[in-house]
Order: sequence, then C-alpha cells, then structure tokens
Amino acid sequence: MSLSRRLWSANSDSAADALAHPFIRRLGDGSLDREIFAGYVAQDAFFLESFARAYALALSRSSDTPTLIALAGLIAGVADELRLHNSYAARWGIDMAGVEPSPATLAYTDFLLATAATCGLGVTLAAMTPCMRLYAWLGASLDADAAGPYAEWVQTYADPGFDGLASQLEGLLDQHADDSPAVGQAYQRAMRLEVEFFDSALPR
Repeated sequence: MSLSRRLWSANSDSAADALAHPFIRRLGDGSLDREIFAGYVAQDAFFLESFARAYALALSRSSDTPTLIALAGLIAGVADELRLHNSYAARWGIDMAGVEPSPATLAYTDFLLATAATCGLGVTLAAMTPCMRLYAWLGASLDADAAGPYAEWVQTYADPGFDGLASQLEGLLDQHADDSPAVGQAYQRAMRLEVEFFDSALPR
C-alpha cells in the first residue's frame, strides 16, 4: 500500500467525522441555511488563497521539472475552485471583500503556510493532501440530486477531474515524502483542522 493510502486509512476516523458532520449532512440533503453556506464560501475562499500560496512555496522547493509542472497544474486547480466561489458570490450576493477569517480558518492557514515555509517538500505535501482527498471523497459520498441548491458544490468535488487532482497530489506525496513521524503528524493535523473548519461554519 502506498504512503498516501496508508495515511488516508490511518485517518479514516477524521474522514468519517467530516462526512457525519452536521454541516456536511445538511449541505448534502439541501437543508443547510443559505447564510451559513454564504459564510462558509467566504471563509473557504480565504483558505484557498493561502492553499495556493502553500503550493507556490512547495513549488519553489521542487528539485525536478515534472514536480514543478505538476504543482503549477495544482495551483491552476485552486484557481478553478476560486472561480467557483466567485460565481457563488455573484449569484448569491456574498460579500467576499474584506473577509475576516475565523479562528478555525486562521489555525488552518497558519499551519499550512508555516509548514510550507519551514519544512521540507514531503512534510508540506503531507499537510496539503488531506484537503484534496477529503473533498474528493465527500463529493463522491454525497448525492448531488439530494443536495438541492448545493448540487453544484457536490458535483464539483465528485467530478473525476477533481479526483484526478487529488490523486496527482497523492502521487507527489508518495514520491517526495517518507513514512516519518513528521509526515504522519502533518497529515493528521490537517485532517483534524478540516473537521474544525466545518465546526466553525455552524453557529454556536
């Protein structure tokens, strides 16, 4: 079993927590409050900009041309996600200007950027892979027909093209990371931060 598969399997409890999360359940059955989704979209756009910067830092550490090209393509994938978020903003009247990141958003972005700035390529990829693989898995696990106004969100992450990007990132992880405690800890931390991000989307 590849390293990326082992790490995903070792963190299956966090993936299950994400799928069972009230935010994801309500998104998946179309009952999520529109204002809650609007807040999530704004926070996720802020996160994605930091995710793209973390990719750029990883790209700067790449030592071979195929890895450089692959990371450039993954940055383009983030740009596509941001365009989707801007489309939501335009259609739903979401104010994306001057977004104040929540503590959970900042915890995740600070973790990613600090990891990408101070750690080697393998650990950085371990910190970034859970976001891609988890969203591809959530998209494949939900039913777009049941999601009502959120069908486009489900379709985006269930799309084979998005799964291909997640697999590409996993391939880079397998190539550049070793099965070390630092890699395992970075992957696990990112998975837990994903669940905490969904926690923060719901009102207390």
